[in-house]
Amino acid sequence: MRESGTGMGLRGRSGILSLVDACLKESPAAERPLTMLLGPPGSGASEAHSALMEHFGPQYPFAFVNFGGAQSLLPRYALGLLARQLERKLPRYGRSHFPLLSLGLLASDQELRMRSLAEGRRAVQRQLDRFQEENEARHGDYLAAFFEVGMGAVGMPEGASTAALALFQDALRRSRRSMPTLLGGRVGNRLTSGAQWYGRHPMTRSGDPMEALVELNLWRHEGDENEQERLDLVLFSAFLEDLRRNTARNFMPRSYLLLLDNSHTAYGRRFLDLLVRARHDETVVAGHDSDPLTVVASSNRWLPRWGPATGDSWPWQLRGPDRASLSDWNTHRPTRDSEDTWWYPLRLRDLNLDEVRIRIELQLGGHSDLAPLTRLTPFVHRLTGGLPRAVHQVLDVLRQSGPPPDSGPQQDRWLRTLPDRQLRSGEHTATLADTALGHLLRDFDDAERVTLAECAAARDFSVGTRLLSPGDALFGEIRSRWLLSGPLTVVPVLHPWLRRLLLWRLAGRPDAWDAAHELLAEFYRGEGKPVQEMYHQLAAGRTDEVTAHLTRRFTEVPAAQWIAEFNAITAAPNRLPTDRGPVELLAGLGPARPERVRDVESVIHTLVTTRWVWSDPLADPAMRLNDMIADGYTQLSQLRRNDIVALFNEAERHRHWRDPQTAGGEG
Repeated sequence: MRESGTGMGLRGRSGILSLVDACLKESPAAERPLTMLLGPPGSGASEAHSALMEHFGPQYPFAFVNFGGAQSLLPRYALGLLARQLERKLPRYGRSHFPLLSLGLLASDQELRMRSLAEGRRAVQRQLDRFQEENEARHGDYLAAFFEVGMGAVGMPEGASTAALALFQDALRRSRRSMPTLLGGRVGNRLTSGAQWYGRHPMTRSGDPMEALVELNLWRHEGDENEQERLDLVLFSAFLEDLRRNTARNFMPRSYLLLLDNSHTAYGRRFLDLLVRARHDETVVAGHDSDPLTVVASSNRWLPRWGPATGDSWPWQLRGPDRASLSDWNTHRPTRDSEDTWWYPLRLRDLNLDEVRIRIELQLGGHSDLAPLTRLTPFVHRLTGGLPRAVHQVLDVLRQSGPPPDSGPQQDRWLRTLPDRQLRSGEHTATLADTALGHLLRDFDDAERVTLAECAAARDFSVGTRLLSPGDALFGEIRSRWLLSGPLTVVPVLHPWLRRLLLWRLAGRPDAWDAAHELLAEFYRGEGKPVQEMYHQLAAGRTDEVTAHLTRRFTEVPAAQWIAEFNAITAAPNRLPTDRGPVELLAGLGPARPERVRDVESVIHTLVTTRWVWSDPLADPAMRLNDMIADGYTQLSQLRRNDIVALFNEAERHRHWRDPQTAGGEG
């Protein structure tokens, strides 16, 4: 539970806030995007839902559904839940009603005991009227019955603030109040207006109102797959038409906000498919005004309807959340002859250093005993890559376990084993690594996780899966779950947080660690890529071989190129002891030659081992080895006869280290 949704949930997501604000202020008939928040589990989509709820809920009708729960949520039940929430009475507006949707749900709900109109249209009216009265007697009104069926899907988003929780509970409480009969009027007239709309709908075969209602019922109870899909589309069409009619009345809202979490599930995808198709059919095919829905959905999977996860066959290119806007959507949306025109895919980025710092200060800064830990911001950012949930999980461990508050050797040793520290979540307690991997790799079995840890040994994940896993299914699954680094990365690399946890697991299996890195080193040797080969040689602990290679390269290439190769090699992972701080780890690696011999090879060996330890945030949390790295570069600049400016500059960079805003550049 967070104290402020808008302060925390949309930190680094402000473009989403302005986009939704602009959509809600549009005229009812204006076209709006179906905004998709895309990213791996824990990328902050649920927090964004909570923040949007908190920010706009007091002024606009909103509804929230989580498709990620254990409960099955058919489209009709999702529509009933959403409509029931949107009926909430706001002080500024009249109450919204959904008579067409209610009639369609009612007419298709329980099987009618007739098969033709020859049995009399009054029989249809009597049965539907009785169904409605029974539901109203039990629930207060017909749509309220859907709370019993689908209430499990109306949960708060993960990470919701206390303000958002209070607002949502108030919304549910108000929407559950008993209301006047939605269909209104006497028995003879109760169904007339709505039935006529169904009789005129292009998907029903008969223009007769009562026959159209019977047709809906037959589709539901005896129809094939195509007929049941037609029923769902007609119900979505009724939902959108109810919204248009609501906005046409005086003193009514001009827009409605739908928040759809975990839409990558089977029921979520089905709902989105129907919504997009119904909107397209109504707006483009039939030429009606667009609906007044502002929709924000989230998905941590690539949706199959978009084609292969490479994105090659989809007309959209993923957009970032910072500059999201209606004008950006209109500029980049495909033409209106395709349903793809309605999507607006926003790839949620990781938090930068300043955003992580603000979150840590908000969570820890107000507690005197925890305030010193705010100095760990660069460490948390390097460790997690800025993934919002990972940041919160690390902070929860720090808050619950209480590491030494003062920076020093004791704190370094404590942080060295952070992945194995216990994390309490409700009544469940497990290690940080188990908790985080369980969330990131949900639905992966134990064997797949073991294979994935071995594949994580390779920086280029495509190479790792090709050499260490059968087939290409694992790579495709990881890519479709947004678990690779951002879209601008040329080499497919696992998200740094996921890769670090998997490597931590692999380090617990020394034989598997060595076998994976030896295989990868051999592969790159055959490919003629010595930098990548040395990366894996260093991961296997062969510091002398790496030193010899870099010593040869020192006199063969310009200094700037040597530094780039050195940095790439020394970013290799390690399985060094977990009970020591950075200086102790470095001492355990030992010098190549006696300290009194300070030739190029000796300096490079010390520099290799120092930066190797430094590159791992768990091995050097406070980056205490920066000065030693700077001294190494200074010594190299003195040992090289020319082209020393780059070496001197690199020494200055480490001596006056400034943490980068993004976590992808170092280590």
